Amino acid sequence: MTPIHTSFGDNARLTLDTITDRASDIVQPTLRLGVTGLSRAGKTVFIAALVHNLIHRGRLPMFEAMRSGRLSNVRLDEQPDDQIPRFDYETHIDRLVDERIWPDSTRAISELRLIIEYQSASRWNRMFSRGRIAIDIVDYPGEWLLDLPLLGQDFATFSAQTEASAKTGVRAALARDWLGLCAECDYDAPADEKTVKALNEAFTAYLRACRADEHSLSTLPPGRFLMPGDLEGSPALTFAPLAGLGAEKPKRGSLGALMERRYEAYKSVVVKPFFRNHFARLDRQIVLVDTLQALSRGPEAVADLEHALSEVLACFRPGRNTWLSSLVRRRIDRVLIAATKADHLHHESHDRLEKLTRRLVDDATNTIGASGAGIEVMAIASVRATREASVESGSSQLPVIVGTPMSGEKIGAETFDGKRKTAIFPGDLPANPDAFFRLLRRGGKAPEHLADINAVRFRPPEIDTDSQEGGLSIPHIRLDRVLQFLVGDRLA
Repeated sequence: MTPIHTSFGDNARLTLDTITDRASDIVQPTLRLGVTGLSRAGKTVFIAALVHNLIHRGRLPMFEAMRSGRLSNVRLDEQPDDQIPRFDYETHIDRLVDERIWPDSTRAISELRLIIEYQSASRWNRMFSRGRIAIDIVDYPGEWLLDLPLLGQDFATFSAQTEASAKTGVRAALARDWLGLCAECDYDAPADEKTVKALNEAFTAYLRACRADEHSLSTLPPGRFLMPGDLEGSPALTFAPLAGLGAEKPKRGSLGALMERRYEAYKSVVVKPFFRNHFARLDRQIVLVDTLQALSRGPEAVADLEHALSEVLACFRPGRNTWLSSLVRRRIDRVLIAATKADHLHHESHDRLEKLTRRLVDDATNTIGASGAGIEVMAIASVRATREASVESGSSQLPVIVGTPMSGEKIGAETFDGKRKTAIFPGDLPANPDAFFRLLRRGGKAPEHLADINAVRFRPPEIDTDSQEGGLSIPHIRLDRVLQFLVGDRLA
């Protein structure tokens, strides 16, 4: 895990930003909640469903403030940061509920402010506080988070680590074109924009191939190569690591020197502003993880997800906030690792999904936990797209899940049209995570039945809006526990 390095000037700016934010908190108490995850983990769906269930008083029995009747009002408010796009909550909800279409995935940073009015459980607090807090939800791609370790790496180190990774497992075939092009290049030759562009395109194609569903690899920096946004085509995004570069400083004016300069520009123009303006201002964090997708793709995808999560968790500034530390420099004092799509399993396997995910982040969470941060792992479904049932199989009952597979999904020779419901046996996860990971460490193959886990994607559920009194509740799994862990203490 690579630590994040910041300069004295960066630290001074961060301290000033924190003091400014804390001064604003005196007028409006605020909690900034970061929501991230790697591609396909369901960040957009999570935020939309969480906010909707809060505003419409959904079924949240484990969220104590709601269960005890202490919430008086929850509403959306104008967000405080004019330079950040607003999370398009209304459009996402319309697509989920009315059209039964999953909303588009996160492509850039966005923000949404919730105002929660409540009555404190403490008589003392009720005397001195009006019971009102703003929850600023900051949505950003996990791929951007994987860029933060680059702040502690020079170009030679970045190139060497990327090359080593590209020569292992399935990556070796996917990286063939980029590695072959590197082998043909003279890094000491004068910089040539045509060669630079060819290397950049070959490397970006390699990253895209790694991320494709059939491989589902997770460690893919630089993150903006896959999500360039308004920086697409800029020099800061037109570079590539150089295989076989070596540790010597590239000659001035050479291809190697140009690549190094643009790499440093990427860190200055892209990575540092994200860290300073957004990430360093967070109080709480949830990291969404599609563990099932990695399990269904085999040992290499699982090992790559484990490495990516270690890099992600190493970025957090762990520790418990004291009055003085929170004034000078914010720390994320609660981190939730959420394994999504629990509705793709029977509830009997939810604890296994949770244990497998916990095992994925054991080393990283132990490091953070030693510094005082609160770490929790849960298996959740932001929107429950299936229901449970059982079918007869000989003399026994087989647990199944029932849902509407998305159009084009296949089971064997059958292709679904996106309209018909079907019952699917979801498979069983390993009962012993430690034994499973020991097998992976030895290079063993995952049990064959894992290949069918999470093989089918379901449409969002039909919601009968007429039968629900007092508002519209989107079905979920454990969003109430998520809320209790992330914000429950601030409503005490």
